[in-house]
Order: sequence, then structure tokens, then C-alpha cells
Amino acid sequence: MFKKRGGFTLVEIMIVILIIAVLLAVAIPNFMRARETSRARSCQGNLRIIATAKEQWAMDNRMGRDDEPTAESLVNNYIKGTNGVLPTCPSDGTYEIGNMATWPSCSIGTNGSSEDTDDHIYLERGG
Repeated sequence: MFKKRGGFTLVEIMIVILIIAVLLAVAIPNFMRARETSRARSCQGNLRIIATAKEQWAMDNRMGRDDEPTAESLVNNYIKGTNGVLPTCPSDGTYEIGNMATWPSCSIGTNGSSEDTDDHIYLERGG
């Protein structure tokens, strides 16, 4: 008499959509955090490269603590690059080389939180 049709009911479809929405609500913030952490680590690596190039430049040219190298003097001689341009920060920050008494820095820097892993600062040897 009555034929039963195959398929999903509206309630079943709504439950599936709800489950997908909850999974996305959890996954997207974690993905965003992982992406920014990766960018910060890359920035720290660039700052380490700049710091090492500064030290090599100072030794090769017999410079003191108050001397400051230019990007042109570091790139192509001590850092792989072109036209005297420093590596770029993946988060669109800019690098400040500074003199020999200071570490290179990124314009993004840090928000001052010890819990934050998104710091764009150079940490010397395991710091």
C-alpha cells in the first residue's frame, strides 16, 4: 500500500551540518594559530641569519660595538639575496639591523606575553 522512499530526512541532514560546523569551529582557530606560529619561527630564523651575518661582517672588517652594517654590506656577501635586500618577514614586518651591540629586530616584535609563541624576536641560543 505505502511505498517507503529511501533518503535522508531534514533532521538527519541538519545533524550532519551541525557536526561539520562544530568540527570547523574547533579546527579553524587551531589552523590559524599554527600558521602564525610557523611565520614567527621563520622570522626568528631570518633574525638569526642577520645576527650571524652582522658578526661575520664585524670580524671581516674589524668593526667595533658602535658600528652598524647596512643591508647592502650584508646581503650577497654574508646573506643569500639580491640587490641588497634583506629577507622578508613572512608576516610583513620589517627588519632593523642595528649596531653590533644590539640584536636585529622585527617591527612586529612581541606583545609582552610570556605565554605567546608568536613573538617575532631573536632568542639567542636556546633562549
